[in-house]
Amino acid sequence: MVKAMTLRTQLVLLQAVIVLAIVLTAGLAAMLMQEQQIREASQERMIAVAQSVAQLPAVTDAYDDADPASVIQPIAELIRDSSNVAYVVVTDDEGIRFSHPNPDRIGEPVSTDPSVALSGEMYVGTQTGTLGESWRVKVPVFGEDGDVIGQVSVGILWSDLRADFAGDITGFLLALGAATVIGVIAATGVARMVRRRIYGLEPEEIRGLLETREATLHGIREGMLALDEDGRVSLCNDAAARLLGLATPAEATGRIASDLLDDLTHVIAEADADDDASQRLVLSGERVLLARAAPVRVQGRRVGTVVTLMDRTELDHALRELAGAQSLAEGLRAQQHEFSNTLHTIGGLIELGEVDAARRVVERAGDGGGLNRLDAPTGVQDIELAAILLAKRARARELGVLLTVTDDSRLPADCGGDDLSTVVGNLIDNALDAAGQGGHVRVSIAQDESLDIRIVVEDDGPGVSLERRGDVFRLGFSTKPDGRQRGYGLTIVARIVERRGGSIDLGPSSAGGARFTVRLPAVQHAESVR
Repeated sequence: MVKAMTLRTQLVLLQAVIVLAIVLTAGLAAMLMQEQQIREASQERMIAVAQSVAQLPAVTDAYDDADPASVIQPIAELIRDSSNVAYVVVTDDEGIRFSHPNPDRIGEPVSTDPSVALSGEMYVGTQTGTLGESWRVKVPVFGEDGDVIGQVSVGILWSDLRADFAGDITGFLLALGAATVIGVIAATGVARMVRRRIYGLEPEEIRGLLETREATLHGIREGMLALDEDGRVSLCNDAAARLLGLATPAEATGRIASDLLDDLTHVIAEADADDDASQRLVLSGERVLLARAAPVRVQGRRVGTVVTLMDRTELDHALRELAGAQSLAEGLRAQQHEFSNTLHTIGGLIELGEVDAARRVVERAGDGGGLNRLDAPTGVQDIELAAILLAKRARARELGVLLTVTDDSRLPADCGGDDLSTVVGNLIDNALDAAGQGGHVRVSIAQDESLDIRIVVEDDGPGVSLERRGDVFRLGFSTKPDGRQRGYGLTIVARIVERRGGSIDLGPSSAGGARFTVRLPAVQHAESVR
Protein backbone atom coordinates (compact mmCIF):
# COMPACT_ATOMS: atom_id res chain seq x y z
CA MET A 1 0.00 0.00 0.00
CA VAL A 2 1.43 3.35 -1.04
CA LYS A 3 1.83 5.73 1.86
CA ALA A 4 0.04 9.04 1.39
CA MET A 5 2.11 12.19 1.16
CA THR A 6 2.44 14.19 4.34
CA LEU A 7 0.71 17.53 4.66
CA ARG A 8 4.06 19.31 4.59
CA THR A 9 5.00 17.65 1.27
CA GLN A 10 1.59 18.45 -0.21
CA LEU A 11 1.86 22.10 0.82
CA VAL A 12 5.39 22.43 -0.59
CA LEU A 13 4.45 20.80 -3.91
CA LEU A 14 1.24 22.78 -4.23
CA GLN A 15 2.93 26.09 -3.54
CA ALA A 16 5.86 25.18 -5.81
CA VAL A 17 3.43 24.48 -8.66
CA ILE A 18 1.71 27.81 -7.99
CA VAL A 19 5.04 29.65 -7.93
CA LEU A 20 6.20 27.98 -11.14
CA ALA A 21 2.92 28.74 -12.89
CA ILE A 22 3.08 32.39 -11.86
CA VAL A 23 6.76 32.74 -12.77
CA LEU A 24 6.34 31.04 -16.15
CA THR A 25 3.23 33.05 -17.01
CA ALA A 26 4.87 36.30 -15.97
CA GLY A 27 8.10 35.37 -17.77
CA LEU A 28 6.32 34.47 -20.98
CA ALA A 29 4.34 37.70 -20.91
CA ALA A 30 7.50 39.67 -20.20
CA MET A 31 9.39 38.00 -23.06
CA LEU A 32 6.58 38.71 -25.52
CA MET A 33 6.52 42.32 -24.39
CA GLN A 34 10.31 42.54 -24.65
CA GLU A 35 10.25 41.16 -28.19
CA GLN A 36 7.52 43.59 -29.18
CA GLN A 37 9.50 46.48 -27.70
CA ILE A 38 12.64 45.44 -29.63
CA ARG A 39 10.68 45.25 -32.89
CA GLU A 40 9.02 48.59 -32.32
CA ALA A 41 12.32 50.25 -31.40
CA SER A 42 14.03 48.76 -34.47
CA GLN A 43 11.19 49.85 -36.72
CA GLU A 44 11.29 53.41 -35.43
CA ARG A 45 15.06 53.52 -35.91
CA MET A 46 14.82 52.17 -39.48
CA ILE A 47 12.11 54.68 -40.42
CA ALA A 48 14.16 57.55 -39.02
CA VAL A 49 17.31 56.43 -40.90
CA ALA A 50 15.46 55.85 -44.19
CA GLN A 51 13.67 59.21 -44.10
CA SER A 52 16.82 61.09 -43.16
CA VAL A 53 18.76 59.50 -46.05
CA ALA A 54 15.91 60.18 -48.51
CA GLN A 55 15.87 63.84 -47.52
CA LEU A 56 19.64 64.48 -47.55
CA PRO A 57 20.42 67.14 -50.22
CA ALA A 58 23.67 65.39 -51.07
CA VAL A 59 21.73 62.24 -51.90
CA THR A 60 18.96 63.91 -53.91
CA ASP A 61 21.48 66.07 -55.81
CA ALA A 62 23.59 63.03 -56.65
CA TYR A 63 20.71 61.62 -58.71
CA ASP A 64 21.61 64.21 -61.39
CA ASP A 65 25.27 63.15 -61.52
CA ALA A 66 26.64 60.87 -64.10
CA ASP A 67 27.75 58.41 -61.39
CA PRO A 68 25.35 58.76 -58.41
CA ALA A 69 26.83 55.69 -56.69
CA SER A 70 30.17 57.38 -56.17
CA VAL A 71 28.48 60.00 -53.97
CA ILE A 72 25.65 57.96 -52.39
CA GLN A 73 27.65 54.77 -51.48
CA PRO A 74 30.03 56.45 -48.97
CA ILE A 75 27.15 58.36 -47.36
CA ALA A 76 24.99 55.21 -47.08
CA GLU A 77 27.80 53.15 -45.54
CA LEU A 78 28.63 55.87 -43.04
CA ILE A 79 25.00 56.08 -41.95
CA ARG A 80 24.69 52.26 -41.81
CA ASP A 81 27.67 51.95 -39.51
CA SER A 82 26.56 54.78 -37.23
CA SER A 83 22.87 53.71 -36.97
CA ASN A 84 23.54 49.99 -36.34
CA VAL A 85 21.42 48.65 -39.22
CA ALA A 86 22.20 45.80 -41.58
CA TYR A 87 22.07 47.80 -44.80
CA VAL A 88 21.11 51.14 -46.38
CA VAL A 89 20.25 50.65 -50.05
CA VAL A 90 19.43 53.61 -52.33
CA THR A 91 17.96 52.97 -55.77
CA ASP A 92 16.64 54.95 -58.69
CA ASP A 93 13.05 54.87 -59.91
CA GLU A 94 13.70 51.58 -61.66
CA GLY A 95 15.14 49.79 -58.64
CA ILE A 96 18.82 49.98 -59.70
CA ARG A 97 21.08 50.10 -56.63
CA PHE A 98 23.27 53.16 -55.94
CA SER A 99 24.49 51.72 -52.60
CA HIS A 100 24.85 48.32 -50.95
CA PRO A 101 26.96 46.78 -48.15
CA ASN A 102 28.43 44.59 -50.88
CA PRO A 103 29.82 47.01 -53.50
CA ASP A 104 29.55 44.28 -56.13
CA ARG A 105 25.77 44.57 -55.92
CA ILE A 106 25.81 48.26 -56.93
CA GLY A 107 24.27 48.80 -60.35
CA GLU A 108 22.11 45.68 -60.04
CA PRO A 109 18.35 45.74 -59.60
CA VAL A 110 17.04 45.05 -56.11
CA SER A 111 15.98 41.50 -55.31
CA THR A 112 12.63 42.48 -53.77
CA ASP A 113 9.63 44.33 -55.17
CA PRO A 114 10.19 48.16 -54.96
CA SER A 115 6.77 49.09 -56.29
CA VAL A 116 5.25 50.24 -52.96
CA ALA A 117 7.99 52.79 -52.24
CA LEU A 118 8.21 53.91 -55.85
CA SER A 119 4.48 54.60 -55.73
CA GLY A 120 5.09 57.21 -53.03
CA GLU A 121 4.11 55.04 -50.00
CA MET A 122 6.20 53.69 -47.13
CA TYR A 123 6.59 49.94 -46.79
CA VAL A 124 7.30 48.11 -43.53
CA GLY A 125 7.62 44.32 -43.43
CA THR A 126 9.73 41.21 -43.62
CA GLN A 127 11.38 40.16 -46.89
CA THR A 128 14.26 37.95 -47.95
CA GLY A 129 17.00 39.68 -49.93
CA THR A 130 20.61 39.09 -50.85
CA LEU A 131 21.71 39.33 -47.19
CA GLY A 132 18.96 37.03 -45.91
CA GLU A 133 15.61 37.49 -44.17
CA SER A 134 15.30 40.96 -42.73
CA TRP A 135 12.87 43.36 -41.10
CA ARG A 136 12.93 46.36 -43.45
CA VAL A 137 11.52 49.80 -44.21
CA LYS A 138 11.29 51.34 -47.71
CA VAL A 139 10.57 55.06 -48.28
CA PRO A 140 10.37 57.03 -51.55
CA VAL A 141 12.91 59.67 -52.58
CA PHE A 142 11.29 62.78 -54.01
CA GLY A 143 12.89 65.18 -56.48
CA GLU A 144 12.60 68.96 -56.45
CA ASP A 145 9.44 68.76 -58.54
CA GLY A 146 7.82 66.30 -56.09
CA ASP A 147 8.11 63.28 -58.30
CA VAL A 148 9.45 59.99 -57.00
CA ILE A 149 12.98 59.57 -58.27
CA GLY A 150 13.98 56.53 -56.24
CA GLN A 151 13.74 54.72 -52.92
CA VAL A 152 15.73 54.12 -49.73
CA SER A 153 15.57 50.68 -48.16
CA VAL A 154 16.86 50.21 -44.58
CA GLY A 155 16.76 46.83 -42.89
CA ILE A 156 17.89 44.75 -39.91
CA LEU A 157 18.51 41.04 -40.28
CA TRP A 158 16.20 38.78 -38.28
CA SER A 159 19.25 36.93 -37.06
CA ASP A 160 20.50 40.15 -35.46
CA LEU A 161 17.08 40.80 -33.87
CA ARG A 162 17.04 37.29 -32.41
CA ALA A 163 20.54 37.75 -31.09
CA ASP A 164 19.55 41.00 -29.37
CA PHE A 165 16.48 39.33 -27.91
CA ALA A 166 18.50 36.33 -26.72
CA GLY A 167 21.00 38.65 -25.05
CA ASP A 168 18.23 40.36 -23.11
CA ILE A 169 16.32 37.19 -22.30
CA THR A 170 19.29 35.38 -20.74
CA GLY A 171 19.45 37.75 -17.81
CA PHE A 172 15.69 37.70 -17.53
CA LEU A 173 15.60 33.89 -17.38
CA LEU A 174 18.23 33.94 -14.65
CA ALA A 175 16.07 36.33 -12.65
CA LEU A 176 13.02 34.08 -13.15
CA GLY A 177 15.00 31.05 -12.02
CA ALA A 178 16.15 32.86 -8.91
CA ALA A 179 12.57 33.90 -8.18
CA THR A 180 11.45 30.28 -8.55
CA VAL A 181 14.10 29.03 -6.13
CA ILE A 182 13.21 31.71 -3.59
CA GLY A 183 9.51 30.87 -3.97
CA VAL A 184 10.09 27.16 -3.34
CA ILE A 185 12.25 27.93 -0.29
CA ALA A 186 9.54 30.26 1.03
CA ALA A 187 6.89 27.58 0.37
CA THR A 188 8.92 25.13 2.44
CA GLY A 189 9.05 27.63 5.30
CA VAL A 190 5.33 28.29 5.07
CA ALA A 191 4.59 24.56 5.12
CA ARG A 192 6.76 24.15 8.22
CA MET A 193 5.00 27.06 9.94
CA VAL A 194 1.52 25.73 9.08
CA ARG A 195 2.40 22.28 10.37
CA ARG A 196 3.71 23.77 13.59
CA ARG A 197 0.50 25.78 14.01
CA ILE A 198 -1.62 22.62 13.78
CA TYR A 199 0.69 20.78 16.19
CA GLY A 200 2.13 18.45 13.57
CA LEU A 201 -1.19 16.78 12.76
CA GLU A 202 -1.97 15.26 9.39
CA PRO A 203 -5.32 15.88 7.59
CA GLU A 204 -6.59 12.39 8.46
CA GLU A 205 -5.77 12.98 12.12
CA ILE A 206 -7.48 16.39 12.08
CA ARG A 207 -10.57 14.86 10.45
CA GLY A 208 -10.63 12.07 13.02
CA LEU A 209 -10.31 14.53 15.88
CA LEU A 210 -13.08 16.71 14.44
CA GLU A 211 -15.45 13.77 14.00
CA THR A 212 -14.67 12.51 17.50
CA ARG A 213 -15.18 15.97 18.95
CA GLU A 214 -18.54 16.44 17.22
CA ALA A 215 -19.72 12.99 18.31
CA THR A 216 -18.57 13.63 21.88
CA LEU A 217 -20.05 17.11 22.14
CA HIS A 218 -23.46 16.12 20.82
CA GLY A 219 -23.55 12.74 22.50
CA ILE A 220 -23.03 13.70 26.16
CA ARG A 221 -25.73 15.02 28.47
CA GLU A 222 -23.36 17.32 30.35
CA GLY A 223 -22.88 20.85 29.10
CA MET A 224 -19.43 21.83 27.90
CA LEU A 225 -17.95 25.27 27.29
CA ALA A 226 -14.47 25.90 25.91
CA LEU A 227 -13.03 29.33 26.72
CA ASP A 228 -10.04 30.97 25.11
CA GLU A 229 -7.31 32.90 26.93
CA ASP A 230 -9.53 36.01 27.04
CA GLY A 231 -12.42 34.18 28.66
CA ARG A 232 -14.57 34.15 25.53
CA VAL A 233 -16.58 31.08 24.56
CA SER A 234 -15.02 29.34 21.59
CA LEU A 235 -17.07 26.15 21.78
CA CYS A 236 -20.49 25.28 23.20
CA ASN A 237 -22.36 22.00 22.88
CA ASP A 238 -26.11 21.46 22.68
CA ALA A 239 -26.44 20.46 26.33
CA ALA A 240 -24.69 23.62 27.54
CA ALA A 241 -26.96 25.78 25.37
CA ARG A 242 -30.01 24.05 26.84
CA LEU A 243 -28.80 24.45 30.41
CA LEU A 244 -28.01 28.13 29.84
CA GLY A 245 -31.39 28.80 28.25
CA LEU A 246 -30.03 29.51 24.76
CA ALA A 247 -31.78 28.59 21.53
CA THR A 248 -28.63 27.37 19.76
CA PRO A 249 -24.95 26.88 20.72
CA ALA A 250 -24.01 29.62 18.22
CA GLU A 251 -25.55 32.22 20.54
CA ALA A 252 -22.83 31.52 23.11
CA THR A 253 -19.84 31.56 20.73
CA GLY A 254 -17.72 34.70 21.08
CA ARG A 255 -19.39 35.92 24.28
CA ILE A 256 -17.69 36.47 27.63
CA ALA A 257 -18.43 33.57 29.98
CA SER A 258 -19.65 35.90 32.73
CA ASP A 259 -22.31 37.26 30.34
CA LEU A 260 -23.83 33.79 30.13
CA LEU A 261 -23.70 32.99 33.84
CA ASP A 262 -22.45 35.29 36.58
CA ASP A 263 -21.31 32.45 38.83
CA LEU A 264 -18.94 31.09 36.18
CA THR A 265 -16.58 33.96 37.00
CA HIS A 266 -15.95 32.54 40.48
CA VAL A 267 -15.40 28.99 39.20
CA ILE A 268 -12.94 30.15 36.52
CA ALA A 269 -11.15 32.45 38.97
CA GLU A 270 -10.68 29.56 41.41
CA ALA A 271 -9.30 27.36 38.62
CA ASP A 272 -6.91 30.16 37.58
CA ALA A 273 -5.76 30.77 41.13
CA ASP A 274 -5.13 27.10 41.97
CA ASP A 275 -4.04 26.20 38.41
CA ASP A 276 -6.21 23.13 38.87
CA ALA A 277 -9.82 22.05 38.48
CA SER A 278 -12.44 23.68 40.68
CA GLN A 279 -16.18 23.15 41.03
CA ARG A 280 -19.19 24.68 42.73
CA LEU A 281 -22.95 24.82 42.47
CA VAL A 282 -24.37 27.62 40.34
CA LEU A 283 -27.80 28.73 39.25
CA SER A 284 -28.96 29.16 35.67
CA GLY A 285 -32.41 30.61 35.93
CA GLU A 286 -34.10 28.10 38.24
CA ARG A 287 -31.72 25.26 37.40
CA VAL A 288 -29.12 24.11 39.92
CA LEU A 289 -25.93 23.30 38.00
CA LEU A 290 -22.65 21.81 39.11
CA ALA A 291 -19.99 23.81 37.27
CA ARG A 292 -16.47 22.42 37.02
CA ALA A 293 -13.66 24.46 35.46
CA ALA A 294 -10.25 23.11 34.51
CA PRO A 295 -7.34 24.83 32.73
CA VAL A 296 -6.31 23.47 29.32
CA ARG A 297 -2.65 23.16 28.40
CA VAL A 298 -1.12 22.29 25.04
CA GLN A 299 2.58 21.47 25.00
CA GLY A 300 2.97 23.08 28.41
CA ARG A 301 1.29 26.35 27.43
CA ARG A 302 -2.09 27.35 28.80
CA VAL A 303 -4.52 27.99 25.95
CA GLY A 304 -7.84 28.33 27.77
CA THR A 305 -10.32 26.77 30.15
CA VAL A 306 -12.92 24.02 29.84
CA VAL A 307 -16.11 24.32 31.88
CA THR A 308 -18.46 21.36 32.30
CA LEU A 309 -22.02 21.87 33.51
CA MET A 310 -24.07 19.11 35.14
CA ASP A 311 -27.77 19.60 35.82
CA ARG A 312 -28.42 18.93 39.48
CA THR A 313 -32.05 20.06 39.33
CA GLU A 314 -33.53 16.65 38.63
CA LEU A 315 -31.20 14.97 41.13
CA ASP A 316 -31.99 17.51 43.84
CA HIS A 317 -35.70 17.17 43.08
CA ALA A 318 -35.46 13.40 43.37
CA LEU A 319 -33.45 13.69 46.59
CA ARG A 320 -36.04 16.10 48.01
CA GLU A 321 -38.84 13.73 47.06
CA LEU A 322 -36.96 10.83 48.64
CA ALA A 323 -36.30 12.82 51.79
CA GLY A 324 -39.94 13.87 51.86
CA ALA A 325 -41.10 10.27 51.44
CA GLN A 326 -38.77 9.12 54.19
CA SER A 327 -39.92 11.91 56.48
CA LEU A 328 -43.54 11.17 55.67
CA ALA A 329 -43.04 7.48 56.40
CA GLU A 330 -41.34 8.29 59.70
CA GLY A 331 -44.10 10.73 60.54
CA LEU A 332 -46.76 8.16 59.74
CA ARG A 333 -44.99 5.58 61.88
CA ALA A 334 -44.85 8.06 64.73
CA GLN A 335 -48.53 8.92 64.27
CA GLN A 336 -49.36 5.21 64.18
CA HIS A 337 -47.65 4.73 67.54
CA GLU A 338 -49.39 7.79 68.95
CA PHE A 339 -52.74 6.63 67.54
CA SER A 340 -52.24 3.14 69.01
CA ASN A 341 -51.45 4.60 72.41
CA THR A 342 -54.48 6.86 72.16
CA LEU A 343 -56.74 3.93 71.23
CA HIS A 344 -55.38 1.89 74.14
CA THR A 345 -55.98 4.81 76.47
CA ILE A 346 -59.54 5.30 75.21
CA GLY A 347 -60.21 1.57 75.45
CA GLY A 348 -58.93 1.42 79.01
CA LEU A 349 -61.01 4.43 80.09
CA ILE A 350 -64.16 2.90 78.56
CA GLU A 351 -63.55 -0.40 80.40
CA LEU A 352 -63.16 1.58 83.60
CA GLY A 353 -66.42 3.36 82.88
CA GLU A 354 -64.70 6.76 82.55
CA VAL A 355 -66.69 7.89 79.54
CA ASP A 356 -66.14 11.61 80.15
CA ALA A 357 -62.40 11.09 80.46
CA ALA A 358 -62.38 9.10 77.21
CA ARG A 359 -64.30 11.92 75.51
CA ARG A 360 -61.72 14.44 76.73
CA VAL A 361 -58.87 12.30 75.30
CA VAL A 362 -60.62 12.26 71.94
CA GLU A 363 -61.12 16.04 71.98
CA ARG A 364 -57.53 16.59 73.03
CA ALA A 365 -56.20 14.39 70.21
CA GLY A 366 -58.26 16.40 67.72
CA ASP A 367 -57.99 15.94 63.99
CA GLY A 368 -54.40 17.15 63.45
CA GLY A 369 -55.07 20.82 62.70
CA GLY A 370 -55.76 22.61 59.52
CA LEU A 371 -53.34 20.46 57.53
CA ASN A 372 -55.48 17.35 57.76
CA ARG A 373 -58.81 19.05 57.13
CA LEU A 374 -58.88 18.51 53.40
CA ASP A 375 -62.61 18.86 53.03
CA ALA A 376 -63.83 21.50 50.54
CA PRO A 377 -64.69 24.39 52.88
CA THR A 378 -61.80 24.21 55.34
CA GLY A 379 -58.64 22.46 54.16
CA VAL A 380 -55.71 22.29 51.75
CA GLN A 381 -57.01 20.17 48.90
CA ASP A 382 -53.86 20.34 46.72
CA ILE A 383 -52.44 16.86 47.26
CA GLU A 384 -48.82 17.73 46.34
CA LEU A 385 -48.77 20.69 48.70
CA ALA A 386 -50.38 18.65 51.47
CA ALA A 387 -47.70 15.99 51.06
CA ILE A 388 -44.95 18.62 51.24
CA LEU A 389 -46.44 20.06 54.42
CA LEU A 390 -46.75 16.63 56.02
CA ALA A 391 -43.14 15.83 55.13
CA LYS A 392 -41.93 19.18 56.48
CA ARG A 393 -43.89 18.64 59.71
CA ALA A 394 -42.16 15.29 60.20
CA ARG A 395 -38.82 16.94 59.47
CA ALA A 396 -39.61 19.70 61.96
CA ARG A 397 -40.41 17.12 64.62
CA GLU A 398 -36.98 15.52 64.06
CA LEU A 399 -35.31 18.91 64.43
CA GLY A 400 -37.27 19.72 67.57
CA VAL A 401 -39.17 22.54 65.88
CA LEU A 402 -42.91 23.06 66.15
CA LEU A 403 -44.40 23.48 62.69
CA THR A 404 -48.03 24.57 62.54
CA VAL A 405 -50.29 25.27 59.63
CA THR A 406 -52.90 27.91 60.44
CA ASP A 407 -56.53 26.83 60.59
CA ASP A 408 -57.49 29.36 57.94
CA SER A 409 -55.17 27.78 55.34
CA ARG A 410 -57.25 26.77 52.34
CA LEU A 411 -56.26 25.87 48.79
CA PRO A 412 -58.31 24.13 46.07
CA ALA A 413 -56.92 21.13 44.26
CA ASP A 414 -54.64 21.45 41.22
CA CYS A 415 -53.98 25.18 41.45
CA GLY A 416 -50.52 25.14 42.98
CA GLY A 417 -48.27 23.16 40.67
CA ASP A 418 -44.57 22.38 41.03
CA ASP A 419 -43.69 26.05 41.53
CA LEU A 420 -45.87 26.30 44.63
CA SER A 421 -44.35 23.16 46.15
CA THR A 422 -40.85 24.48 45.47
CA VAL A 423 -41.59 27.90 46.96
CA VAL A 424 -43.27 26.52 50.10
CA GLY A 425 -40.63 23.83 50.60
CA ASN A 426 -37.71 26.26 50.36
CA LEU A 427 -39.37 28.85 52.61
CA ILE A 428 -40.11 26.23 55.27
CA ASP A 429 -36.57 24.82 55.06
CA ASN A 430 -35.18 28.31 55.57
CA ALA A 431 -37.53 28.92 58.51
CA LEU A 432 -36.62 25.61 60.16
CA ASP A 433 -32.92 26.47 59.91
CA ALA A 434 -33.58 29.91 61.36
CA ALA A 435 -35.82 28.73 64.23
CA GLY A 436 -33.53 25.96 65.43
CA GLN A 437 -34.33 23.41 68.14
CA GLY A 438 -37.20 24.48 70.34
CA GLY A 439 -38.37 27.06 67.83
CA HIS A 440 -41.72 27.60 66.20
CA VAL A 441 -42.61 28.00 62.52
CA ARG A 442 -46.06 29.08 61.34
CA VAL A 443 -47.32 28.56 57.78
CA SER A 444 -50.38 30.13 56.20
CA ILE A 445 -51.55 29.39 52.65
CA ALA A 446 -54.72 30.79 51.14
CA GLN A 447 -56.19 32.02 47.87
CA ASP A 448 -57.67 35.51 47.64
CA GLU A 449 -60.45 36.91 45.47
CA SER A 450 -58.09 37.54 42.54
CA LEU A 451 -57.09 33.84 42.56
CA ASP A 452 -53.57 34.76 43.71
CA ILE A 453 -52.05 32.39 46.26
CA ARG A 454 -50.79 34.11 49.41
CA ILE A 455 -48.08 32.28 51.33
CA VAL A 456 -46.85 33.46 54.73
CA VAL A 457 -44.02 31.66 56.52
CA GLU A 458 -42.70 33.10 59.78
CA ASP A 459 -40.39 31.88 62.51
CA ASP A 460 -39.22 32.94 65.95
CA GLY A 461 -35.51 32.83 65.08
CA PRO A 462 -33.01 35.72 65.19
CA GLY A 463 -34.60 37.38 62.17
CA VAL A 464 -32.86 39.41 59.45
CA SER A 465 -31.54 42.91 60.07
CA LEU A 466 -32.91 45.74 57.97
CA GLU A 467 -29.61 46.38 56.19
CA ARG A 468 -29.26 42.72 55.18
CA ARG A 469 -32.78 42.08 53.94
CA GLY A 470 -31.83 42.98 50.40
CA ASP A 471 -29.07 40.33 50.39
CA VAL A 472 -31.05 37.24 51.43
CA PHE A 473 -32.23 36.63 47.85
CA ARG A 474 -28.74 37.04 46.42
CA LEU A 475 -27.07 33.87 45.19
CA GLY A 476 -24.66 32.39 47.72
CA PHE A 477 -25.71 34.61 50.63
CA SER A 478 -26.08 32.80 53.96
CA THR A 479 -25.93 33.72 57.64
CA LYS A 480 -24.41 30.33 58.52
CA PRO A 481 -20.63 30.20 57.96
CA ASP A 482 -20.39 26.40 58.24
CA GLY A 483 -18.39 25.88 55.03
CA ARG A 484 -21.32 24.39 53.11
CA GLN A 485 -22.66 25.89 49.94
CA ARG A 486 -25.85 27.68 50.91
CA GLY A 487 -27.93 30.59 49.69
CA TYR A 488 -29.68 28.83 46.82
CA GLY A 489 -33.16 28.15 48.20
CA LEU A 490 -34.30 31.75 48.57
CA THR A 491 -32.67 32.68 45.26
CA ILE A 492 -34.71 29.99 43.51
CA VAL A 493 -37.84 31.23 45.28
CA ALA A 494 -37.20 34.80 44.10
CA ARG A 495 -36.64 33.69 40.51
CA ILE A 496 -39.82 31.58 40.45
CA VAL A 497 -41.83 34.49 41.87
CA GLU A 498 -40.35 36.84 39.27
CA ARG A 499 -41.11 34.42 36.43
CA ARG A 500 -44.69 33.91 37.61
CA GLY A 501 -45.24 37.66 37.94
CA GLY A 502 -45.74 37.54 41.71
CA SER A 503 -44.14 39.36 44.62
CA ILE A 504 -42.13 38.52 47.72
CA ASP A 505 -41.70 40.57 50.87
CA LEU A 506 -39.45 40.10 53.90
CA GLY A 507 -40.30 41.69 57.22
CA PRO A 508 -40.21 41.09 60.96
CA SER A 509 -42.39 38.36 62.49
CA SER A 510 -44.65 38.94 65.46
CA ALA A 511 -42.73 36.13 67.14
CA GLY A 512 -39.46 38.00 66.76
CA GLY A 513 -38.01 36.26 63.72
CA ALA A 514 -38.45 36.72 59.97
CA ARG A 515 -41.73 36.78 58.05
CA PHE A 516 -41.79 35.96 54.32
CA THR A 517 -44.92 36.92 52.42
CA VAL A 518 -45.24 35.63 48.87
CA ARG A 519 -47.98 36.41 46.37
CA LEU A 520 -48.03 33.83 43.58
CA PRO A 521 -50.61 33.72 40.77
CA ALA A 522 -52.44 30.39 40.60
CA VAL A 523 -51.55 28.05 37.73
CA GLN A 524 -54.72 28.69 35.75
CA HIS A 525 -54.52 32.44 36.36
CA ALA A 526 -50.85 32.65 35.42
CA GLU A 527 -51.42 30.79 32.15
CA SER A 528 -54.30 33.09 31.20
CA VAL A 529 -52.09 36.13 31.83
CA ARG A 530 -49.46 34.74 29.49
